[in-house]
Amino acid sequence: MTDSASHPTHPRPAPAPAGAEDQARALQLVHGYMASQALGAAVRLNLPDVLAESPKSCAELAAATDTDQDALRRLLRALETLGLVERPGRTDRFALTSFGQVLRSDADAPAHALADLFTSPAVWRPWGELHHSVRTGTTAFEAVFGMPAFAYIGQQPELSALFNEAMAETAQGAADVVAAGYDFSGFPTVVDVGGGNGTLLGALLTAHPGSRGVLFDTPTGVREAAKVLADAGVADRCEIATGDFFTAVPGGGDAYVLKSVIHDWDDDRARTVLRRCREAMPGHAKLLLVEPVLPSENGPAAELSVVLSDLNMLVMAGGRERTEAEYAALLDSADLELTAVGAPLAPTHFQVLEAVPR
Repeated sequence: MTDSASHPTHPRPAPAPAGAEDQARALQLVHGYMASQALGAAVRLNLPDVLAESPKSCAELAAATDTDQDALRRLLRALETLGLVERPGRTDRFALTSFGQVLRSDADAPAHALADLFTSPAVWRPWGELHHSVRTGTTAFEAVFGMPAFAYIGQQPELSALFNEAMAETAQGAADVVAAGYDFSGFPTVVDVGGGNGTLLGALLTAHPGSRGVLFDTPTGVREAAKVLADAGVADRCEIATGDFFTAVPGGGDAYVLKSVIHDWDDDRARTVLRRCREAMPGHAKLLLVEPVLPSENGPAAELSVVLSDLNMLVMAGGRERTEAEYAALLDSADLELTAVGAPLAPTHFQVLEAVPR
């Protein structure tokens, strides 16, 4: 028999009534992927580049992009509502807004390749299986495509080129900020591990003309590096080296920079990369991680871009964003000591985490 006096029941409180504003906000999130795909379609149809020189009518744009005029007008209407295009004088002619300019392939601050990549099937399909990753803790990418993301990308030349271009856009957006926000002047030789096409290292060497650099990545990753470094005017101060950072990295550097590398990997794989760096580092060298840092559980709310990046790592590559404590533990396991964490380098969410050999 149950003693109701000694075991009182606690009825669940009634939920607070949801208002129309809450519903509208929820529906805006529900429909968010539609806006992303409208943007992706515009990029794949090359609309931003076609509109770069001058405003054009829907008929002219349809002819230039080989699209159905009525369907294109409907896309343009959505792009106008999103603020990417406008109709000067409310005519039938469309022009790019300053916001839309970033989608041009030649934009100074581009998002063209990123928009193409993140709305492509290679990212779109795994994100559609986010629930799989949450249930299993494994990458949805591998469930969808049958192999790890980087292996798949390496087998697809067009996708590989797009991925490298998108990563270069990400680096371009952060390079000058990192170069200006952290003092690299005390490092005669900077080794950029997993540095891609050299955008970040080029900015660092430009800002610090007394330094030399070593750019290290796979042969595919550095494919465009010679031109990027030459255009930056630093090719004579930079060596390009290729290899696998799970096996070895170049030795003798004074600073080892890893930007957006460690978050790609789970703890075991990340630890391997860090250990290879530790093995290459002289005793006086510093390791510099350039990553966003999640706040601790009792800290402030995380930035949306950082928590979405964390989910993207779960879905795509099996990596994760980390808290300061998690980075400290990871570095410690690779015989490195976390000594400082810089403030976010506005307008990005990147922070520089300093570590030294134990």
